[in-house]
Amino acid sequence: MLRVFSSNPKSFRTLLLAGVAALALSACASNRTTMQTPDYSGLSQAESQQNLSHLSGRYASNPRDKGTIIQFSAALRSVGQTGQAVAVLQQAIGYYPNDPDIKIAYAKALTADGKFAQGLEIVEQTIRPDRPDWNALSVKGAILDQMGEHAMARQLYQQALVISPGRASLEANLGLSFAMTNDLTQAEAHLRRAVAMQGATSQIRQNLALVLGLQGRFDEARAIYAQTLPPEQVESNMAYIRALLTQQNRWDVIKDSK
Repeated sequence: MLRVFSSNPKSFRTLLLAGVAALALSACASNRTTMQTPDYSGLSQAESQQNLSHLSGRYASNPRDKGTIIQFSAALRSVGQTGQAVAVLQQAIGYYPNDPDIKIAYAKALTADGKFAQGLEIVEQTIRPDRPDWNALSVKGAILDQMGEHAMARQLYQQALVISPGRASLEANLGLSFAMTNDLTQAEAHLRRAVAMQGATSQIRQNLALVLGLQGRFDEARAIYAQTLPPEQVESNMAYIRALLTQQNRWDVIKDSK
């Protein structure tokens, strides 16, 4: 099995993060301590813009409604308007200073905007040692992964899986964590488990395709992408994989082995 070995792990992690979703930042929460957080990662560009327009109108009509705030900020993040998402949640913190749902949403927005240390500080305020919430642990893990603290992140995902076993987003986050350190065998194993679980999203399947592609298994990757994406986007993603391999000086090795 071909592996992608990086001479510059930080550079590879940055490139990889550009091509995958940090799933914890859009994971749905359904337990008793946090409200459901919407996941808009599977929407097309047109659907995302339509959804954003709808939620923008709702937010303008009632900017203090908690559910609308969380949905609107998630919609903003889904189209890359991370700074505006941060601004929406900054204002919401004033309305709900001690609300864990708002704080988790704020941490997600800060992280999406590249403000990792601030996001970590906010999410840590929501974690109770006597009753930790799986979603908060997962968000903290995603932030730590993006800060390069992979071992700590994986411990949090495992802890979250004990609290909420069988959750696809947590298993997928473990897979992405291993992908960030180029352990593609482990990454594939966790992502395959995630894909088989109830609640697996198209984004999880696309992340599995990415990991397969990074191992040079292009036909498998293309087939998985084709299950959920239009042909032009499939080819765009395959081109992205080749660009990653070229960055790591692995493309010639993989090409010559075919």
